[in-house]
Amino acid sequence: MKAIIPVAGAGVNLRPHTYTQPKPLIPVAGKPIISFIIDQLADAGITEFVFVLGYLGEKIKSYLSKNYPDLDVTYVYQEDRKGLGHAIKLTKEAIGKEDEIIILLGDTIIDMDMKEFISMKGSALAIQKVKDPRKFGVVEVNEKGFVTKVIEKPSIPKSNLAIAGLYKISNLPKLYKALDKVYERAIANGKEVHLAEGLMEMIKDNVKFRTYQVSGWYDCGKKEILLETNKMLLQRRVSDVGTQFIFNHSIIIPPVIFGKSCTFTNAIVGPHVTIGDNVHIENSFISDSILGDYVQISGAVLTKSVIGNDAVIKGLSQSLNIGDNNEIDFSS
Repeated sequence: MKAIIPVAGAGVNLRPHTYTQPKPLIPVAGKPIISFIIDQLADAGITEFVFVLGYLGEKIKSYLSKNYPDLDVTYVYQEDRKGLGHAIKLTKEAIGKEDEIIILLGDTIIDMDMKEFISMKGSALAIQKVKDPRKFGVVEVNEKGFVTKVIEKPSIPKSNLAIAGLYKISNLPKLYKALDKVYERAIANGKEVHLAEGLMEMIKDNVKFRTYQVSGWYDCGKKEILLETNKMLLQRRVSDVGTQFIFNHSIIIPPVIFGKSCTFTNAIVGPHVTIGDNVHIENSFISDSILGDYVQISGAVLTKSVIGNDAVIKGLSQSLNIGDNNEIDFSS
């Protein structure tokens, strides 16, 4: 079975980081978001991947070539980003004669049994209950458990069941037929092509969709959710959560993951911190944060911060969202 992973978006809600780095390559718990997605799908038996590239797409392609050289991958380019439905529509040739496909959004980490979801008969949508359904694609379900409606960001929701960025689609001819219809209608009205509308067209064409309740869903499109996801994954990846230890005249409070060639001097780091390669921290306290590669921090207190690559910070006590190649000096 093939999986489609759309990664063409510009990630505007994560700026300034996404000015220089595509959102799927932003790290959480020691590796980029895209790696969690690939590893989860591969562990569940997916062997072929179709990536829809767009904004900074060559960086994603370069990362995959370097870190997944044996991955069976096809690239499709979405030059004009006209919505998720448009992105999926462009994959028709790459998908070929497949009977079923998986679609998983490239900024989404899901806590679930992926094998169980993939093994479901027919088409299915992963869902989770949310507090404000107006921000999401929402489904309504009948008493037999089948989806009766799929609505993109309804102004007056009749359900709190949001689609968690994961789809299993059978009957692919009907999928692409529905997307063609939605595309023509959307373009004529100057609107985005929503996948939710394509799914609704399939339901009208007698395609049945079941639902699958996920345990956790992390749409890593905003700083707060990115940090929450980092915290959750670190707690799972690092076993000695409750143990402090000394490292180079510093105290490390797990869970913390750091890359190669990092130095800590008179620092307290943790808990819930992800640190890239070649990071240097001195006379500072860092907690609940993500630091990119080649970051230098001196005389600072940082919490709930996301710091991009090559940033330099001196003399500060704040919560920050700093992109790549910045220097912040509060010491004078």
